[in-house]
Amino acid sequence: QLHLKESGGGLVQPGGSMRLSCEATGSELQYYGLGWFRQAPGKEREFVAAIRGRGDGAHYADFVEERFTISIDRYENTLYLQMNSLKTDDTAVYYCAADLRGNFVTYDYWGQGIQVAVFA
Repeated sequence: QLHLKESGGGLVQPGGSMRLSCEATGSELQYYGLGWFRQAPGKEREFVAAIRGRGDGAHYADFVEERFTISIDRYENTLYLQMNSLKTDDTAVYYCAADLRGNFVTYDYWGQGIQVAVFA
């Protein structure tokens, strides 16, 4: 059973940077499709970025605008999301997720989420 746990969230000023981590236990991330999602207050959860567990195939939501980078460290079995040039609109709870089939459609495992707050 795969377990995911996010870390690295918190408070940052607009224009700042933050790196989220998603540590996996119970299975190796290389066998999954992996994604980051977020949910802002009063809004539905939305896709942020995804990558194959082998480390290829990274793709992003349009609103990312090349500010974020998704990556995976297979030795640490950890997924990352580097976020730069943060905006107040990036304030949300961020979740990592893993997809058994690797098609980035249905995600089977989710972390508990971590708060990111962007304000001056």
